Amino acid sequence: MGTRKKVHAFVRVKPTDDFAHEMIKYGDDNKSIDIHLKKDLQRGVVNNKQTDWSFKLDGVLHNASQDLVYETVAKDLVAQALDGYNGTIMCYGQTGAGKTYTMTGATENYKHRGILPRALQQVFRMIEERPTHAITVRVSYLEIYNESLFDLLSTLPYVGPSVTPMTIVENPQGVFIKGLSVHLTNQEEDAFSLLFEGETNRIIASHTMNKNSSRSHCIFTIYVEAHSRTLSDEKYVTSKINLVDLAGSERLGKSGSEGRMLKEATYINKSLSFLEQAIIALGDQKRDHIPFRQSKLTHALKDSLGGNCNMVLLTNIYGEAAQLEETLSSLRFASRMKLVTTEPTINEKYDAERMVKNLEKELALLKQELAIHDSLANRTLVNYDPMDEIQIAEINSQVRRYLEGTLDEIDIINLRQIQEVFNQFRVVLSQQEQEV
Repeated sequence: MGTRKKVHAFVRVKPTDDFAHEMIKYGDDNKSIDIHLKKDLQRGVVNNKQTDWSFKLDGVLHNASQDLVYETVAKDLVAQALDGYNGTIMCYGQTGAGKTYTMTGATENYKHRGILPRALQQVFRMIEERPTHAITVRVSYLEIYNESLFDLLSTLPYVGPSVTPMTIVENPQGVFIKGLSVHLTNQEEDAFSLLFEGETNRIIASHTMNKNSSRSHCIFTIYVEAHSRTLSDEKYVTSKINLVDLAGSERLGKSGSEGRMLKEATYINKSLSFLEQAIIALGDQKRDHIPFRQSKLTHALKDSLGGNCNMVLLTNIYGEAAQLEETLSSLRFASRMKLVTTEPTINEKYDAERMVKNLEKELALLKQELAIHDSLANRTLVNYDPMDEIQIAEINSQVRRYLEGTLDEIDIINLRQIQEVFNQFRVVLSQQEQEV
């Protein structure tokens, strides 16, 4: 069994020229953040509303480069995936706070690429460094929009049209999306082509908070399967890395959403609320039931939230005073996530077909070994194959003659013959009891 460990929670602050220095303070260790709200004088002199909060996290990233963010948040988790550990990296936060930039990055500058392309690059570089293993990589790209599931890679020419809608299915191996296409990638360029295809298909809209806001939750999954070339080929390890870009939470009054945008925002806020409920339940040691099935998002991530995987949350927040209420809400979510524990374990599997072939080889070798021993002991007529009907009938005849006294002893040849002799004794005894 694996050892239990807390979920890692980091905060990334969006750079701004209008940073609220009086209201947001960082700890000296870059692992805590303090929020101070001024008293609302309109509510009177006697106002017991809380004005100060302090949040302890695994790291506060402010004015951090994409490179530093990846090194801090994702590098170790991706490295462990090649050893058979599942991993999940989730970007959470207010609309426009920088989640998609953190996860995917900007395409115009190579330095600005995000966690997702860097993770793909790290996986393929690590494969090159492991010539002792045959490693295959597959990817899928799922979008959840208005509580409906969409395959962002279904537009590829070799993916056939899906007759039935995609559904979330649970089995003893975990949760998987029935109908979601999974694509084999032999090299880094193939994986980036698939990522670009999926990004092109994402549902993008604009509103007052952000001109290029993703209005859906997206889960890019990297599946890794590693077979050792030097050790037993029947045992292998599998893992998956879920890279989750959540849709932005927003206050409807602030974002000015209406019509279709209002419907989208309602679905987004609802699913994020259910995600928060699931996180609170996971953090409570006394709770037996976790409400995963309340939304498609929590159901799809069931075995990635508090399961047997390494889990990292990256919360994106604004640094401006105008967004302080939403910043507080995001930081509360991050601190709740830190209460969740996971138990990462290696996913070891056995190839049944290879196991049977290996056992057949082992059996043939053992028979050859026995044949050598028998020839050295001058035992030439010993056969170790299963007995046929004629041989069983002969043993039955020997047992009867031995019981009648016409045969002095039964020759012992091998273990299989001894077992059959005892079996025939039972057959004869049963027949005699019936006759009596």
